[in-house]
Amino acid sequence: MGKSTMKTQVAIIGGGPSGLLLAQLLHTKGIDSIVLERKTKDYVLRRIRAGVLEQGLVKMLEEAGCADRLHAEGFVHDGTQVSYGDEIFRIDFKARAGASVVVYGQTEVTRDLYAAREAAGGRIVFDVEDVVIHDADGTVPHITYRKGGDVCRIDCDFVAGCDGFHGVSRQTIPLAVRREYEKIYPFGWLGILSETPPVHHELIYATSKRGFALCSMRNDHLSRYYIQCSLSDSPGDWTDAAFWEELKRRIPVDMADSLVTGPSIEKSIAPLRSFVTEPMRWGRLFLCGDAAHIVPPTGAKGLNTAASDVYYLYQGLTAFYRDNTTDGIDTYSAKALGRVWKAERFSWWFSSLLHRYPDQSEFDLKMQIAELEFLRTNEAAQVAMAQNYVGLPY
Repeated sequence: MGKSTMKTQVAIIGGGPSGLLLAQLLHTKGIDSIVLERKTKDYVLRRIRAGVLEQGLVKMLEEAGCADRLHAEGFVHDGTQVSYGDEIFRIDFKARAGASVVVYGQTEVTRDLYAAREAAGGRIVFDVEDVVIHDADGTVPHITYRKGGDVCRIDCDFVAGCDGFHGVSRQTIPLAVRREYEKIYPFGWLGILSETPPVHHELIYATSKRGFALCSMRNDHLSRYYIQCSLSDSPGDWTDAAFWEELKRRIPVDMADSLVTGPSIEKSIAPLRSFVTEPMRWGRLFLCGDAAHIVPPTGAKGLNTAASDVYYLYQGLTAFYRDNTTDGIDTYSAKALGRVWKAERFSWWFSSLLHRYPDQSEFDLKMQIAELEFLRTNEAAQVAMAQNYVGLPY
């Protein structure tokens, strides 16, 4: 069994989009990093995730030099559709918030970031096991891990924990220090990917007596659809035919009539959770993205809240190395959490508006309809939704 030691300025745990984006942005400022990923690159690129990008994330990808393909292949969406029963109305992002979103798959974002890191000679270590963060609350942190039969060590100035909800980074912060807030939703999302044209050129968020549905897309020939389902369901319980029939029942009739169906190429069920841990910094360890917070997918905020974390951390670390000031890293947790909780609120509100809950009374159902009618007819309500959807400022 061999031993090896590497040195870097910022050790990044997690080779998903947030870890890669942070590494690439730091590279543009001459700050060295090493990325550790417990899976293979192919595994990471097989993950199916959402693909609605706020303008803040798009701008960071531009700054990182990773936006060429996004601008060539992504779809700019100036609005979205909301339906209840056979009623449907549009929220105009450009008119109400002066901005748009870009539909571009998270897998493609990750692919672009890998290409940029490889072109820059960035160090990424895959298939790592038994990652342990040492002395994060001191002045000289380091990381140990196993790679094959070797025990390896990274000496660093800072550790960025971008390793997701089940990663080691959050667990490194002592329970006496961190506090966790969580809401588990009493349903899941059954999602399929199909090589079919989208039913509409914009996303459709739908609610009906049978529950929630979402019509989304990856491109002109690849569609992503979801329906609210029971937590006890498994993907194997749903044939493609059963899925399509249920989806049609939950969207307006004219949309259902024009829906192009086909065999699914991926089918999965995702539970819904709201989760936040505080603080997001412990000594020289910083949490980013899913390591610190989870949102329900309803508002498309998962990758985007990770991006805002990366923004604050990138700014703080740049100021530390460039100006020898700790102000940015000292305020990182408070700034990140301030925006995270607003994203949590929006995702919770949008989920509450569109889903059927098992304990809802007739009064609750009337309130949902009244809220939808208010959103349909009130400009101020549409402005608030549009501003949140396209992304609050950093």
